[in-house]
Amino acid sequence: MTAGAQQRESARPLPLSDAADLDRLRAAVAAALTDFLEMQRATLAGMDPSLVPVVDEIRAVAAGGKKLRPSFAYWGWRGAPADGRGPAEDDGAVLHAVAALEFFHASALVHDDVMDDAGTRRGRPTTHVGFADRHTTHGFSGDRELFGVGAAILVGDLALVWSDEMLRCSGISEAALGRARAVWDTMRTEVTAGQYLDLLRAAGGLPGPDGALTVARYKSAGYTVQRPLQFGAAIAGAGPAVAEAFAAIGLPLGEAFQLRDDLLGVFGDPEVTGKSADDDLREGKQTLLIALAEEATDDAGRRLLGGLLGNPDAGTEEFEALRELLVDTGARDRVEERITRRTAEAREAIAEAPIADDARAALDALAVAATTRTA
Repeated sequence: MTAGAQQRESARPLPLSDAADLDRLRAAVAAALTDFLEMQRATLAGMDPSLVPVVDEIRAVAAGGKKLRPSFAYWGWRGAPADGRGPAEDDGAVLHAVAALEFFHASALVHDDVMDDAGTRRGRPTTHVGFADRHTTHGFSGDRELFGVGAAILVGDLALVWSDEMLRCSGISEAALGRARAVWDTMRTEVTAGQYLDLLRAAGGLPGPDGALTVARYKSAGYTVQRPLQFGAAIAGAGPAVAEAFAAIGLPLGEAFQLRDDLLGVFGDPEVTGKSADDDLREGKQTLLIALAEEATDDAGRRLLGGLLGNPDAGTEEFEALRELLVDTGARDRVEERITRRTAEAREAIAEAPIADDARAALDALAVAATTRTA
């Protein structure tokens, strides 16, 4: 099926029977992204053919993942009772609006990988590594690493620009767009602030488990669940009660999602996650997992953490010893327990939320998918 045909197919509202089966929603989002990128590829190619790798890189980054953010936003829209401020929005237009979240996410991923000096993402070289390799392949002059980083910053910036353009041109009404922009702007501010807090924590600020949770909330947890849900509700014209209910769902579920991500970054199967299980340890990510281990271990354990965490020269066997420490201190189990508790809180909030039953079923399925995933 062509992208255009998929888009026309997606224009019909998803039936109730598909509430727990999100494949069609993900396909509709992917089709919307493809159509937009085909248009942008033609634009950039018309400017200069050497720009085509830029749009192709954004396509590759946005192609991966489970499309959780647009899924939460879509069901936030479908589930929210409107307060009578205007006509119902077109399903296809809303799908294009929520798909814009994937470009925002791509921007955050590309910039985050630069900040972490990460080597792989979803089974392929990160953007800055890929463009550094392109520098070498084509025999360009100058420093390959600086070229790669500079290109990645611009790729991430362009993805951010396109997220705004896709939202603005989605076809939702001006009233809905105005309501959604307020949530959109808050989300972008929080993520950027969270990225700085992550840098600050890596440099020794925001210490301990509380600091780790603060970074997780603003860097990724809020924009994974809470803000997408509220974004969808804003498009629907829902009132404050729904926004509050979505915060009660989104904050604990977003945290659980990020904590699962942290565990997968250290204990995940590289064949499934698409990245080495040593990468987060080599990059020195100061997650809750690390903070809990540091609290629980002895002086020898702290020396091990200090010597290996963030050490680019450490080998697989040394990182395996570090993983053993994370298990032996009980840090891994405590993070698992928190994931279970926070997911249960979110699912209870879903059960009590003033939303439509099909959305309740879909959000509950999403909650389970987001926190039990293996990649």
